[in-house]
Amino acid sequence: MQSTFCLFVQAISAYQNILLIGDDILLKVVKMIMRIVIDPGHGGSDPGAIYKQYREKDFNLKVSLLVRDYLQVSYDAEILMTRSSDKTMALKERTDFANARNADFFCSIHYNAAGGRGFESYIYNGTVPESTKQIQNVVHKEYMFTARKYGVIDRGQKRANFYVLRNTKMNALLLEVLFVDNEQDLKLILNDQFVRDVSKAIATGIAKALNLKAKPAPIPGVLYKVIAGSFKEEENAKERVLFLERNKVDSFIYPITIDGTKYYRVQAGAFSEKENADERVTALKRIGIADAFIVTEGTSVPAPPPEPVKGFTILGSSVVTAGNLQAFVKRVNPNAPNLASLYLEIGKKYGIRGDAAYAQAVHETNYFRYTGVVKPEQNNYAGIGATGPDEPGASFETPHEGVTAHIQHLYAYASKAGLPEGEKLVDPRFHLVTRGSAPTWVALNGKWAVPGTNYGQLILNIYERMIDLEMELINIQLDRLEKTKQQLD
Repeated sequence: MQSTFCLFVQAISAYQNILLIGDDILLKVVKMIMRIVIDPGHGGSDPGAIYKQYREKDFNLKVSLLVRDYLQVSYDAEILMTRSSDKTMALKERTDFANARNADFFCSIHYNAAGGRGFESYIYNGTVPESTKQIQNVVHKEYMFTARKYGVIDRGQKRANFYVLRNTKMNALLLEVLFVDNEQDLKLILNDQFVRDVSKAIATGIAKALNLKAKPAPIPGVLYKVIAGSFKEEENAKERVLFLERNKVDSFIYPITIDGTKYYRVQAGAFSEKENADERVTALKRIGIADAFIVTEGTSVPAPPPEPVKGFTILGSSVVTAGNLQAFVKRVNPNAPNLASLYLEIGKKYGIRGDAAYAQAVHETNYFRYTGVVKPEQNNYAGIGATGPDEPGASFETPHEGVTAHIQHLYAYASKAGLPEGEKLVDPRFHLVTRGSAPTWVALNGKWAVPGTNYGQLILNIYERMIDLEMELINIQLDRLEKTKQQLD
């Protein structure tokens, strides 16, 4: 029996950390997958190297998060981050973090400065196992294989007495990606394609060096990125990252330019399976981030032809006159602004039912009495961007601009076409909408308002009563015409 048990121990020893004590056997740790710690250097009150307006800590974090995402998507490994936001962290905290979690590999990512150009990698200059040297060699070569195409100089594989290399109990590597204070290197650092390419190279090198098992191939080229907010001001994006960190959600910021406007997106996950991305969005909404959405990158198998739209569509022609729309509202609020003609005029340009859009504005503003967080002076008739007392939403200079933004937001949901010729985009959240995702009013449920399970139905209920008033007034007019006609006899 003892012999059989020893054979069992030998059979599993390649996968488990086993300690023999006399005739007893102590199984210390059972590890099924590698645990990797990615350490973005500096952070918080420690900016690292500074050149012009650029700070090393920001570059370190960007690459580190991309490396993490590539590893998580492509390989069976547990990826941990010492920091995933602009957070102050002492060197001892970093090594303690990795040691306490019994990590298999530690990779600290930095940028260089103080004269020079190119890439270099470091391992500890004391006694290290042969595996550490092999890992450095593989990762270094993988990086340079990609970076050489951009003209990056190879400064070599080096050794140093860096704290994080000396005090980690596992294989450890420190990378100096490029020099922030070298103008030629800086051009590459600010090149998003270069950053993506070398981040992927680092991840690939780590995977090769550690012999990580590749995950089953997803749909070719498809990645579902979860965006937990998109902001014009970087400070607002940073506040969102800190909020997510407090709620134990890793995220990072990446800039994107759309129609000439720069936005700072907060990414809170990237998944090869749509269901996983949907779960992350749901989790974000549970902690109060109502504007989370998914960006799909890449191509997949062509979708089947869309089924005919069922339900009352957002696109279409108005049937209620401006005068009767105003009359409907002023029965409740005699001081309501005269906006109906604007809704019909602008709605017609976009092929949107302006009268139904006006019904939505009535719902959002409570008959233009503004009993919620949005105030009259904002000219925001659709609650665009309003999420609560601390975020009353967008403001527009004129009523015309406010109505246009409302119509454009509906247009984003109902259509995939570009803006009508000559029209300027004024809706600040237009590009946050999945184009064409809500062709009907009921399809706005859970999209325009959260949870909003009957949001579209409430709008249509108001719209139906507007039509009833239109028919009532038409019938009164028909009666008058009939009586006048009879007087002619």
